[in-house]
Amino acid sequence: MAVEGVRVAKAVHEAELLERAHVVGVAVGRKVVHGRETDETCIVVYVDHKEDEVELSRRDRVPRAFDGVRTDVVETGRFRALELLETVAMDHTRRMRPAPGGVSIAHAKVTAGTLGILAHRRSGEAVILSNNHVLANSNDARPGDAILQPGPYDGGRPQDAVASLAEFVPIQFKERDLGSLGRLFERALAPILAPLGLGLQRLPSGKTNLVDAAVAAPRSGDLVAPDILEIGRVAGTADAARGKRVRKSGRTTGLTQGRITGLDAVVEVDYGGKSAVFRGQIVSDILSRGGDSGSLIVDETNHAVGLLFARGQTTTILNPIGAVLGALGLRL
Repeated sequence: MAVEGVRVAKAVHEAELLERAHVVGVAVGRKVVHGRETDETCIVVYVDHKEDEVELSRRDRVPRAFDGVRTDVVETGRFRALELLETVAMDHTRRMRPAPGGVSIAHAKVTAGTLGILAHRRSGEAVILSNNHVLANSNDARPGDAILQPGPYDGGRPQDAVASLAEFVPIQFKERDLGSLGRLFERALAPILAPLGLGLQRLPSGKTNLVDAAVAAPRSGDLVAPDILEIGRVAGTADAARGKRVRKSGRTTGLTQGRITGLDAVVEVDYGGKSAVFRGQIVSDILSRGGDSGSLIVDETNHAVGLLFARGQTTTILNPIGAVLGALGLRL
């Protein structure tokens, strides 16, 4: 079936898929059979973990096909935005002046993320582009707050401020932090509700997001560089396509490469006790770890494709670069 037909089938059945236990996302991708990717376009269903069908209630089993479009269930774990790990790319955590894309940066109350790129507003003003949860502390920051390079986790101190938070796109969260008592009840009730086909992690049809993005204004023009470490200058933007080769330079894992594996994804992302739903996202198998959030993803010709903001066990989630630039009125 043509890609457009698969997109339609996904849109029609997306809500019912997202209500099933363990489902954390849905996208358009290619069917994998016996570990090999085929040319068949299908509905990819991401789950936090796989279970045998006999262990699932009838309502939680993912059908093998919808309207003639086959499904493919992929185990990814939960998608997470906040999970800082030790770096394996030491050069990316150093204090650098001017600071290029790909290095450690963060709001003064955040651990560390990645400086994506030096973008420009319509007025011509140069600004640092990264994630909301890196520069704006997941909505809990105010314009003017200090942005440190390197981030606090990597030794950044007030004297290492290179920019001030300028603007962010608010993240619409689906729930409050349950707190320790609430999480205790959640864990206690989950085994009882699961056999009945009732789960405590359900994706809503209401508040959703397109981007996790923010910008900061450099405090001096010589503090930030337009290049990205190990990548160089960005040549512009490009649309994502399944199978497209991409790469990124990030604070934790440095320069890594991969492919686009899914498009038009809707995913639930864990922000450490609260979660948010994102639609229209890009899925990639590019290696990333906590702290790589904010990395700019480019193709083989150095055209920007997306902004990295979350990851699963074997997958990375990107905001489409067009949505990011449009939301903040930017150009590269």
